Amino acid sequence: MRTLYVSDLDGTLLRSDERTSDDTNETINRLTEEGMIFSYATARSFVTARKVTEGMEAKIPVIVYNGTFVIDQATEKVLIANYFDETVFGVLDDLFAHGIYPIVYSYIEGMEKFSFVPELCSQGITSFLETRKDDQRWNEVSSPADLKKGNLFYITCIGEPEQLKPFYEKYRSLYHCVYQVDIYSGEQWFEIMPKAASKSNTAMQLKRLLDCDRLVVFGDGKNDLDLFEIADECYAVQNADEELKKKATGIIGANDEDGVARWLEEHYQRMER
Repeated sequence: MRTLYVSDLDGTLLRSDERTSDDTNETINRLTEEGMIFSYATARSFVTARKVTEGMEAKIPVIVYNGTFVIDQATEKVLIANYFDETVFGVLDDLFAHGIYPIVYSYIEGMEKFSFVPELCSQGITSFLETRKDDQRWNEVSSPADLKKGNLFYITCIGEPEQLKPFYEKYRSLYHCVYQVDIYSGEQWFEIMPKAASKSNTAMQLKRLLDCDRLVVFGDGKNDLDLFEIADECYAVQNADEELKKKATGIIGANDEDGVARWLEEHYQRMER
């Protein structure tokens, strides 16, 4: 029986310093060498996910941008991709009309970019961009119309809840939308992805691609609920949201205790027999 193990990153596989520990890296590297089929699923891009998991050299496919892409960590080849269709331009026009100017992620002439209009950014977006100044995907544009260029796949709005919540309610049935407070900055985020792009949907696509029989997942937040609902087993770290814990098969050690790696160390071989 082949099992696919999928872990969330922030608050789950990552410690509070936004890094995987040496122990977690060593455990996952060794177990994947022994045959464990492992992936992580994150809202982060492939670029930033690689940075925060530095030392994890396992040749694994990873789920990034909340399920928009699956990328082979060894070759950087895109294995699964989900893009917006042209209806997203109406969404952007709606946001612009209400003074919301997001970061838009897209492929432009074959290169991944995140585009923004500097003078129209919210304070939250400006603060976020301060942490990405050395990013090769950085793309300042001069007008909102320029945000529509390329093949779009992800939209990030950061602002006040009273401004963003109505758009979450308006578009949540048409797209995959995530509305949550960022665990690091405390800012309200509203993110829009193609309908097919979600951790749960992409995990199932990856399960089929890898010809696995079972799916075991790990998480900490409400945005992992859909992943928990489709898994054969689901484990919440000790620091997880209480709502997620109620849905879990079991509770494991906290992220700062390398809970996922310890669970895998203890259970992997036994489960694969």
